[in-house]
Amino acid sequence: MKNNKSLKVRFLGGVGEIGKNMTALEYGKDIIVIDAGLTFPSPDMPGIDLVIPDTTYLVNNKDRIRGLVLTHGHEDHIGSVPYLIKDVNVPVYGTKMTLTLAESKIKEFNIENYDFHVVKPRDRVNLGCFQVEFINVNHSISGSCALAITTPVGVVFHTGDFKIDLTPINGEIIDLSRLSELGKKGVLLMLAESTNVERPGYTMSETVVGRTLDHLFIDNAKRRLIIATFSSNVQRIQQIIDLAAKHKRKVALSGRSMLNVTDAAQSIGELTIPKGILVDIDKIKNIADKDLCIISTGSQGEPMSVLTRMAADDFQQVKITDNDTIIISASPIPGNERSIYQVINNLYKKGAEVVYDSIEKIHVSGHACQEELKIIHSLIKPKFFIPVHGEYRHLKKHISLAKSLGMKDHQMILAELGDTVEVTARTFKKGEKVPSGSRFVDGLSIDDTQTTVRDRVHLGEDGLVIPLCCVSSESGEIMQRPDVVVRGVILTNEQLEEIKDVIEKTVGKYDLKAAGDMRDVKNKIRSSVRNYIIKKTKNNPMILPLITEV
Repeated sequence: MKNNKSLKVRFLGGVGEIGKNMTALEYGKDIIVIDAGLTFPSPDMPGIDLVIPDTTYLVNNKDRIRGLVLTHGHEDHIGSVPYLIKDVNVPVYGTKMTLTLAESKIKEFNIENYDFHVVKPRDRVNLGCFQVEFINVNHSISGSCALAITTPVGVVFHTGDFKIDLTPINGEIIDLSRLSELGKKGVLLMLAESTNVERPGYTMSETVVGRTLDHLFIDNAKRRLIIATFSSNVQRIQQIIDLAAKHKRKVALSGRSMLNVTDAAQSIGELTIPKGILVDIDKIKNIADKDLCIISTGSQGEPMSVLTRMAADDFQQVKITDNDTIIISASPIPGNERSIYQVINNLYKKGAEVVYDSIEKIHVSGHACQEELKIIHSLIKPKFFIPVHGEYRHLKKHISLAKSLGMKDHQMILAELGDTVEVTARTFKKGEKVPSGSRFVDGLSIDDTQTTVRDRVHLGEDGLVIPLCCVSSESGEIMQRPDVVVRGVILTNEQLEEIKDVIEKTVGKYDLKAAGDMRDVKNKIRSSVRNYIIKKTKNNPMILPLITEV
């Protein structure tokens, strides 16, 4: 009997943006979720710590969710797991490294009831009508997997984040043979990452970084080395530790995430640290510069990271000197360039030497460039294709790349947040929209409306004006001349006095004794004062009238 039901692919994050990856596959009464990531706030989100996906659709359908499958342990893929688990407690599947990092996040939230299942490459798990196979790929963190998902309408292949590295540090190359087998059997739909689709050629192997770091150890034999890198790049950290041992240096780790990840990686055998090489960052004062290597966070210029604090002379354990060589073993994430270069400038001002990506090959991407993407397309040979994990320009470029390999327009869809793509063995089209967007995390609070961010931006850009008015509770009359408190707005003394006149005139039109609820009076004060300020200054500050009854 012919199956006319469609598979619904719902995009809750990770398209039209870098980060906050989350995709739901739905067939009949069954739903599985791929990844639950976050992204970090942009400069126009003051005070916001994290940005996570809107999971309204999942919460409303939580009884139908059969599992959450994780491709790897980076923040943009596992960072919102605790927030999802709090609302939708479903089984979670991933490799040992991935779940170890996810578990550390879960514990920070004091969540005790969670259901984690460790898988290995080539393992398969049945989740409702779906069967998910995990396939080893190369990336900048161990335990990274692509997914081959067997559905009632055909196989869906999700690349996860990947590159093709034939000389990886851990010796486990991408499972090209299994990808070839999938392609020969037939893949209905491929979802492929697009991060480096604008870059021609191939991504360099991680071993290139090792060779560069080795010569930097030699060239700086008499200097103290401070190396900043991503705490999640365990393979990079392993290389640095191995080189430190080779060149007879002690290693100090600095930064909370660096300590947490290295502890986690060590506990499961993903990181090997020679006995006696580690020293506590608090006990490095008696170690000679030539005998010490510090591995720290801060490769992206994050405001509170260790490297940023060192550059600002705000890190008690380490004071930068002219005998320091700082190596930033990472490339800037788009949007972070200004922060990173400010840190570099501050380090130079303190006399240090700084080595970064534009000077030496001390970082390679974990993402596939054009030729690697072409290889995956050629191996998988999907009937239909949706690019993911990229800003709009990346997705558009990936569509063009697929077209150059012979795919037709009707075989490809450029999805946006909230889109649903409906797939059958014969059809491929967009369907209904579902709730999507961003939720803003500030400490322990979550803003679902974006009102808080808008208010903060308004305050930051336009300032605050507080009209103050004191009235008699008995007579309802103004007891004294109004006052005006101003923050972040430039007003002359003459203008302030005129604003007080405006307040008096506005309040005088009301019988305050009879008014009872002062909301109408406050709204009228707000409108009158705003109109005055816009007319006189062209500014539009936030206005918060206060009426005190005495």
